[in-house]
Amino acid sequence: MNNVRVVLSHTTHPGNIGAAARAMKTMGLESLYLVNPRHFPDPQANTMSAGADDVLYNAVVCGSIDEALRGTVFVAAMTARLRDISHEVLAPREAMPLLAQHAAQGQVALLFGTEMAGLTNEEMGKSHVLVRIPANPQFSSLNLAAAVQVACYELGVAMQYAGLNLRQVEVEPARHEEMERFFVHLEDVLAQIGFFNTRHPNKLMQKLRRLYARARLEQEEINILRGILTATTEYNARLDKNGGKNSKE
Repeated sequence: MNNVRVVLSHTTHPGNIGAAARAMKTMGLESLYLVNPRHFPDPQANTMSAGADDVLYNAVVCGSIDEALRGTVFVAAMTARLRDISHEVLAPREAMPLLAQHAAQGQVALLFGTEMAGLTNEEMGKSHVLVRIPANPQFSSLNLAAAVQVACYELGVAMQYAGLNLRQVEVEPARHEEMERFFVHLEDVLAQIGFFNTRHPNKLMQKLRRLYARARLEQEEINILRGILTATTEYNARLDKNGGKNSKE
């Protein structure tokens, strides 16, 4: 459980931060990350935490989603909306065993968006799976703290009762920042070789993010892929230098 962080992005009401902290502590979670909260610290957050002041005191305030996810090997993004281009969408009972398994290898995150609009497409693109709490389709909006409570409860069930094998495995999963460096490298090389023949390269990159999120890449695999990208750039540079003719050097 110490490897699980709850990330709240751009929370507008301090009372929701406090209530989320209370929900976390009741389920044994203490690592809270806040991305650009509108009001924090705030007395109302302490009041709504109902004794979980230590979670608030130790909360990490970040300036960006990438800062909040730095070091994580798996991210589950909570959303109530289905998107045209999305990652794999699971119910909490399906997703939390995955989160628990990856928490045996490193830091993982439960990611929540704003109270009114939820997560942006860009924020969801940084996750491995999307998690949607089953609810009344005619009235599916959950309070932020309630959503945190449901997710943390299901994670606790997965860790305690699902009979998961949490033994360390001999692989090093790719961390968030390494994945982001890979995507920057990939987009740069695809632009160099003229792959983007569409007016919407960002949409294509979203699809590529979805593809690699399903792969659950290891660090060694990231190194291989980036090596391929570097070799592609060097090969193109040789072609340009020799007027489009390949040259063995």
